[in-house]
Parts: sequence; C-alpha cells; structure tokens
Amino acid sequence: MATYLDAILAAHRLRAAGDRRPVAELEAAAAAASPPRPFEAALRGKGLAVIAEVKRRSPSKGPLHAELDPALLAKQYAAGGAAAVSVLTDEPHFGGSAADLAAARAACDLPVLRKDFTVCAADVYDARAMGADAVLLIVAALDDRELRAFHDLALSLGMGVLVEAHDDREVQRAVDVGARVVGVNQRDLVTFEVDTDRAVRTAAAIPDGVVRVAESGITGRDDARRLCDAGYDAVLVGEHLVTSADAAAAVRRLVDACS
Repeated sequence: MATYLDAILAAHRLRAAGDRRPVAELEAAAAAASPPRPFEAALRGKGLAVIAEVKRRSPSKGPLHAELDPALLAKQYAAGGAAAVSVLTDEPHFGGSAADLAAARAACDLPVLRKDFTVCAADVYDARAMGADAVLLIVAALDDRELRAFHDLALSLGMGVLVEAHDDREVQRAVDVGARVVGVNQRDLVTFEVDTDRAVRTAAAIPDGVVRVAESGITGRDDARRLCDAGYDAVLVGEHLVTSADAAAAVRRLVDACS
C-alpha cells in the first residue's frame, strides 16, 4: 500500500521527469534573484533559534489556516523574534506556492527556507530563482548521489541547506555529504505520525559544530525547552504557530524557552 511519502515523491518525480528546461535557463533565473540571506548564521545566534513556518494545510489534517496571509504572518514571525522563516511551496499536498515564498520574503529581513520535496537539480535552481535563501533536502527521499549533488549545488548558489533526517543512520548520511545544518523530523514521513521523543533520542548522533534543528510536534514552551536541553540549536515550528491566535507572541514564547 502506498504511503503519504510514496505518493508525494511520485508526483514530484513525475513532474521533474517532464521538465525539459535547459540548465542555462535555470542558472540564469537563479543568478537573477536577489542575493541570498545567511541561513546557517541566523541559526547560530544565542539561545534557541526559531524557524517559523508558513503552512496552509497538511496532507493528514487538511486546511490549517484558510485565510493565511504569508506576508502578514512573516511580519508577525519577525516581530516575535524568529531567526528564519520556512515556507511550504508544494501546492497539491500543502496548498503552498512560490508566490507564498516571495510574499513572505518581501515582508521581512529574515532568511527564508523553501520547504518542499527536492528531487532534482531544477528544484534547487528554482528555489534560488523564487528567492529562497535555503533549501530542504530530505535524506529519506534521495539516494546518496542525489543528496550530495543537490547539497553541493545549493552551496554553489550561495544557499543554506537544511538536511532532514529521521534516525541515526540518516543523520550519518547527512554528515557524510558535509551537512552543516541537520534537522531531525519527529514526524514519520511514511505514517505522518509524530514521535515526540525522536529528536531527543537522535540528538547525540549529530556531531558537535553541526547546527541541530528539531522539527515537528513542537507545541509550546515546554517542548522547546526540552529540545534545547537535549542540545538543539533551533526548532522548526509550523502548525502550532499558524493556528495560534497571536503568532508573534507564540514565537516569542518559544524563543524565550531557553533563556
């Protein structure tokens, strides 16, 4: 039986297979974008860095914020002290778009991560072309050749890279390609269930000097504090912030969790 991840990756790889744009066109579009903002450095500041996410819907829960305004939300995130913004750009499964990313980035001075399922080099070029300062690479979605190639390409474009893992083995694969920012997603991309102990269990597998990011299942100050105590430098939070009545205050509570 096909899983959520199988279906999403199949759709993205089918689209990629039909993309006939020449590399020169992709390179030109990426080069025309405004200079990238430093993503890794933003996460290395004092205290717990919050990557606040613009997320319209999820495959498992449906719509999260029907009237979401990415520009307004990005401003609120910045006002709350977020270190970076993450924007879902997958349209079929998450309701996102490149326009959401462009609007969020124009509304604040924070580095912006393109949150999507990167499956080909064109996805990396497109991320830079739409203004993304960083790109997500999911270890479970890529083989070692793809992971290294897309990681190196993103760096060559001046972008940051968040390499996402789910266990010790995937963390090692991320480290092997030179990842400087490693995320541990507590959401199982096969079942979409959240294991709130996953990041704590996996923290020790991430070497010193690598930025540690915990993702998914973070619902407030207590979760953030626990992850900070486990050695995480940053948390990536979407649903909790998107559904909050006061996004700026919700971000601030997370930022202050380790103070």
